[in-house]
Amino acid sequence: MQNKHFYIESETCQANKHKQNVCGDSCQSRKIKDEDRFITVLSDGLGSGIKANVVSTMTTGMALQFTSQNNSLEHASEFIMRTLPIDPERKMSYSTFSIIDINCSGEAHLVEYDNPGVLIYRDGHFIDLTYTNLKINRPDQIEAIVKTSRLKLEKEDRIVIVSDGITQSGMGTRVHPSGWGEIGLKEFITNTIEDKPAISAHQLASKILDRAKANDANQLKDDATCQVVYCREPRKLVLASGPPYYKNYDSVMAERLATFEGKKIICGGTTSKIISRELNRPVEVKISNNQLDLPPEASMEGVDLITEGILTLGKVSALLEKTKLNVVEGHGPAEDMVRLLLTSDSILILAGTQINNAHQDPNLPVELEIRRNVIKKIAHTLENKFLKSVTIEYL
Repeated sequence: MQNKHFYIESETCQANKHKQNVCGDSCQSRKIKDEDRFITVLSDGLGSGIKANVVSTMTTGMALQFTSQNNSLEHASEFIMRTLPIDPERKMSYSTFSIIDINCSGEAHLVEYDNPGVLIYRDGHFIDLTYTNLKINRPDQIEAIVKTSRLKLEKEDRIVIVSDGITQSGMGTRVHPSGWGEIGLKEFITNTIEDKPAISAHQLASKILDRAKANDANQLKDDATCQVVYCREPRKLVLASGPPYYKNYDSVMAERLATFEGKKIICGGTTSKIISRELNRPVEVKISNNQLDLPPEASMEGVDLITEGILTLGKVSALLEKTKLNVVEGHGPAEDMVRLLLTSDSILILAGTQINNAHQDPNLPVELEIRRNVIKKIAHTLENKFLKSVTIEYL
């Protein structure tokens, strides 16, 4: 997601408690495109396994729903606390939660209940948040304290949210008898970022989770979740696919691609010929191709990837649907395109609207959709599953 000040990259990595089939933590994020807002919630269900997962998923779902409807986070917290049951033996809520709502101006509103404190890393140090305590009477009449805080985020800020499976990892060991703790986590984050200042949200979250696993000798004693939110300059990409409806727009598409600052993809043989002609740059087909189901890639000066059109787009759409954690297996035109899309933040699609008669051939597979519909599906997946900022311009 991209607001007026920076792009928001968000990634979550989590692992189950040793010998458990599901994770008792839940983390969900949502972007509200019309309002340019980003909301994320992390909840830790009491205990582990399916029961914990159900309660934590209910918590994140309620928090997202309330917050996205512009209810105050305090109201959302109060509703959650009064809705979820209380463990009769431990006299505590069945789930914890951390909610963050970031608006278009980069202002963040945080609400936390019983999770490890949210960490904000900026310019080599961690910001000391100023909290206000909100007292909520639970159904059992026991008073709960929810902490709220506000701050203005800046470019290059990183927000790290974890469940206690991260901070308590290593507990009882010689190295971390009381657990890794917030101090150990902060030191690890600082060293990791200093070693690689441009480390992505996914890479940092993955490294934190891997370290927590190592603290527990790769047998986690509790469910562990780490989410990293990174506020940074967006990585841009343009994808040109399909010939423009009017021939005099050929030069417009070529010029838009040539002057674009970022990664560049051309998808479609006719499209590549048009841009080659308009820019006077030859297209060279690569002979080697590990996949027999798609035509080989091609190359052109100033372009990162050139592929065949509708068949490749169809496979890209399918790969995006099944891809998890931004990890793409295998190599080939579709896989290469997916990697470029997932490592980009702000994506511009220049979609030509001239109908290719070949796509109306009844002998082609029934599931083959025309380019426009496939592009819409790809854009929808990138926006809703991977929280990318996608713009489609039809030519």
